Amino acid sequence: MRHSMLKATVAFAASAAMLAGFAGCGRTDSGASSGADGSTTINSGKATGDLTVWAMGNEGDQLGDFVKGFEQENPDVKLKVTAIPWASAHDKIQTAIAAGNGPDVIQMGTTWMADFANAFSKVPENFDLTDFSQGPLAAGKVSGVQLGVPWYVDSHVLYYRTDIAAKAGWKTAPKTLGELKRMATDVKKVEGVKNGLFIASSGADTWQGTLWAYYSQGVKLMDASGDKWTLDTPEMKKATAYIDAFFKNDITSTTLDATPGLPITQFISGETPIMTGGPTAISQIAEQGTNVPYATAMIPKGTSSTSFVGGADFVVLKDSKNKQAAWKFIRWMIEPNTQVNWFKQASVLPSSQKAWSSKVLSGDEKLKAYGEQLKSTMSPPSVSTWAQVSAAGDQIMEQIHKGQLSVNDGLKKLQTEADSIGTGK
Repeated sequence: MRHSMLKATVAFAASAAMLAGFAGCGRTDSGASSGADGSTTINSGKATGDLTVWAMGNEGDQLGDFVKGFEQENPDVKLKVTAIPWASAHDKIQTAIAAGNGPDVIQMGTTWMADFANAFSKVPENFDLTDFSQGPLAAGKVSGVQLGVPWYVDSHVLYYRTDIAAKAGWKTAPKTLGELKRMATDVKKVEGVKNGLFIASSGADTWQGTLWAYYSQGVKLMDASGDKWTLDTPEMKKATAYIDAFFKNDITSTTLDATPGLPITQFISGETPIMTGGPTAISQIAEQGTNVPYATAMIPKGTSSTSFVGGADFVVLKDSKNKQAAWKFIRWMIEPNTQVNWFKQASVLPSSQKAWSSKVLSGDEKLKAYGEQLKSTMSPPSVSTWAQVSAAGDQIMEQIHKGQLSVNDGLKKLQTEADSIGTGK
């Protein structure tokens, strides 16, 4: 599924889909050395033969024309891209894997990696991954094994109305989480402002939407082995209390509507002049024909400045009959120049760190914060039960924020529910 914030609403909704993984049949392609999982070592020749790629949503619609560049460089390859709607993607992938008739390459949303992990080939040992930061790389790992290669990435940064902030006495972005709370308190006093910071107290994926505050305060949602949930810890209590204070101190209303698109509308109107969000907000603000003055900044620092990272990976199925061409195609798609050109076409953020040195990205003041933020990100746990635990978190955090549970009791309840759900292993 696409987890770019350019399609954030679709992505978060899709992450709650069915969570069953299927093993592939493990057929071996000719011309490639394969292990038990069908992984390969990429040879030095050009790609040849038939190659099938599935891509979703907007990417799928645009990728077919874009890959002509790969075909020009590899004239003996015949590449077919199939575009699949996000709404039916999970079921279609599930069915294809079970039947053993999937494509060679699939665009895979980061929160779906664990769902189908048994069907993926390992990333070849000689595939260069040094151009990626740790957050996106970790999103492509399942049980410590690199199965996905980051295609594009997505993260939250801070957005704030510079004109309203100035009226409240703020000329620069907040540097710490404490400063963010003070800034939100101050702008709430400006005429016309209804909420200091856009945070929803209830609704699907509302807890996931605040993970930037948790990650930045040292929260680890699972232990190092990935076998146990760690949701009732001092770090969790501190982060939950931090978010809860926005509601308890009347900086943000617990009745704030989380309807998709509303954060942008309220940001433009000035009703809620501070929010977090992905790069889609830039285009959404522009599309509404406004010239409101605003700026973006990295997530303010707690023990660190660490934001949520999502996006999409490329994976190769064990059943692929042409793994050599599959990995060479993926390698071409993540080259810095290719990534910049893809950004120009599809407006998704490059996973390649070198691509960010391009003036196309580095010269855009609104995008600079993303280039810096992507150096410090964390992905949700790569387990098939994350959507269930996240949903439990939504419900319990709502009870905390609306005064029905204390922070301590709420986290004890969340830990118990997560332990009951398990990790899917």
